[in-house]
Amino acid sequence: MNRNALLFGGVALLYILTGFMQSWNTALAIFNMGLISAVMALGVNIQWGYAGLFNVGVMGFVALGGLATVLVAMPPIPEAWAAGGLRIYAALLLGAGTIGAAIVTYRKMSGGKLRALAVLAIFVVGYILYRGVFDPARDAIEAVNPALTGYLGGAGLPILLAWPAGGLLAAGAAWLIGKTALGLRSDYLAIATLGIAEIIIAVMKNEDWLGRGVKNVVGLPRPVPYEVDLQESASFVENAAWLGLDPATASTIWVKLLYGCLFAIVLLLLIWLTQMALNSPWGRMMRAIRDNETAAEAMGKDVTRRHLQIFITGSAICGMAGAMMTTLDGQLTPGTYQPLRFTFLIWVMVIVGGSGNNWGSVLGGFLIWWLWIQVEPIGGAIMNVITLPLADGSGLKEHLLDSVQHIRLLTMGVVLLLVLRFSPRGLIPEK
Repeated sequence: MNRNALLFGGVALLYILTGFMQSWNTALAIFNMGLISAVMALGVNIQWGYAGLFNVGVMGFVALGGLATVLVAMPPIPEAWAAGGLRIYAALLLGAGTIGAAIVTYRKMSGGKLRALAVLAIFVVGYILYRGVFDPARDAIEAVNPALTGYLGGAGLPILLAWPAGGLLAAGAAWLIGKTALGLRSDYLAIATLGIAEIIIAVMKNEDWLGRGVKNVVGLPRPVPYEVDLQESASFVENAAWLGLDPATASTIWVKLLYGCLFAIVLLLLIWLTQMALNSPWGRMMRAIRDNETAAEAMGKDVTRRHLQIFITGSAICGMAGAMMTTLDGQLTPGTYQPLRFTFLIWVMVIVGGSGNNWGSVLGGFLIWWLWIQVEPIGGAIMNVITLPLADGSGLKEHLLDSVQHIRLLTMGVVLLLVLRFSPRGLIPEK
């Protein structure tokens, strides 16, 4: 049998066993996040596997996708808009105009002290005007019922539109970052993307007018029914009884299945598009640039432009995954965007699955996410058995049981080492 099919079958068996041994609710919850993780891994694989771009700012683009769900799907707050909405956007336009004027002045004037002074003067005057317009508007907006709102809200559109919008928002940020950072060497690019991602998270945490900051936005609209509504449906309750399930369990499983179908459609569409791109002349050109930039440049290829294309594409996919994840959570919580979850873990998925291979990234997404969730309870059960001979209250027993919380990181390290040792190119290597 095909080795790849066996690998996917083995991972599928892990999810099936989870359903039988724990619950199908648990298995479907892990599976849905596995689908989203696979989408994130595809985005990183496009950047690293296709073009060799070392982006460690994944969480910044994921966070922008989450922000897009608020900006698109939440209803607008009329009081906040009346208090300072238009002034906020006027201030943002003023800031963009200041930057644009400084760039034009820099390009038009000849080098020297006069040009430096002119650019500095534009920035100083623009900054003063910007703060003069922005600060009062921000304070007025955040003072509008801060316990429940205190922000502008969104456009009130269907939340499914937030998924492509999250990709577009992340793509716009990637364009701005790429225009300045893609000329850097790989290690400096990594530092730059990490720093910019931290800036994005800091802005989301502190600018309450935008998305309530650390107060979080809860109650995001859903693309699927609510469990309570299903439980009040006579036909649904009758069908659940026919299947031998109580309405609460059946409604939860049904909602998770609907989410899974939506996420699977996105993942399959992205796999089809990325495979088509990989096997096209464009994909062969990207791999040629990755393997030898000097030779590609000698053949007339614009390496920086192609790097920008691939950086924007991968970031857009990560942004879309961020919007999907926030939709699944039903709330935007900027404090949860941690590098451990959205950078290290996604990179482990790509490396373990096989960088440069789209199917390998998908496999890595499902496998690593299952391990990330399950190894701690499994490790706790094993440790309880191991420590049974030890007396209750024993210092060694307490130490061993307390150490279970670190088993996730230990497992990720061991898996990564084993794969790098016995399959250095990943479980499904690039052809």
